[in-house]
Amino acid sequence: MSAISHFEIGSGFNRSAPPGADPDILASCSEEVVEPKRGRQSRIWSNIYDVCEILHLPCEHLASEEKPTFQHLQFKTGHRIHAIGQAFDTLYIVNSGFLKTVLRDDFGSEQVLSFPMRGDILGVDSIHTKFYSSEAVALSECDLILVPFNALVELGRKKAEFEKIIYNVMSRELFRKQALISLLCAQKADAKVARFLIYLSEKFHEMGYSRSAFSLRMTRQEIGSYLGLSLETVSRAMSALKEVGVIGVDQRSIKINEGDVFKLIRSLPAQRSRAVQPGAQRTVKTSKCQ
Repeated sequence: MSAISHFEIGSGFNRSAPPGADPDILASCSEEVVEPKRGRQSRIWSNIYDVCEILHLPCEHLASEEKPTFQHLQFKTGHRIHAIGQAFDTLYIVNSGFLKTVLRDDFGSEQVLSFPMRGDILGVDSIHTKFYSSEAVALSECDLILVPFNALVELGRKKAEFEKIIYNVMSRELFRKQALISLLCAQKADAKVARFLIYLSEKFHEMGYSRSAFSLRMTRQEIGSYLGLSLETVSRAMSALKEVGVIGVDQRSIKINEGDVFKLIRSLPAQRSRAVQPGAQRTVKTSKCQ
């Protein structure tokens, strides 16, 4: 039995790998995790304290005898984690890497919903329907922690401290979604792009990386899909921000030159944001918040 074909929480709990994962991908992931390449950091298991640290949740109150373990699963760039409509039974915690969640229509067009990275959770929005409501795809090599939802609920029933962790996780995800709504409701294209870069800057800082220099893992087309803008509008907005000296742009590399300027842009009312092109207002009419 491979280390990835089954996983467990604590002792005596085993189950098949989640249906959203491709068997061929699981096989390749298993080889990577069990026999990691020299020099590459890789883990097979994380305990509850590791998970709480990744999620930035307090865990000092947890009883020392309760140490459930959660298995890791690695995905390569472009691999799908779960698909729309597949039965939900697992939450995925991002330990490392970058992903996107999308909706797809009958013609294959996609609408980007989010860009999960370390500390984010996939699948929370599927608890109610019992089916994954979106598709998750790796934008880079990813290491995810698998948390079987039924086993997590059972832990919550047995121990009040675990139940509190579950509530904290759900509440945080709702808070993050509400915070991102304000980003999407900016009326001007350059304000949307600026706020998106601020969001990424803060996320990178939270993960221990530089908040002033980072590389975009997503394409400008994917950014546009997420913000409700066209590829051309995103490019014009970045050029406008570069022109006024707020950012430096070298393909996917972003350098924030003046943090104070970004704070100013973030605090300005949407209608005072500088318009990049006359057509930007027409583009916003298709925004998610309309």
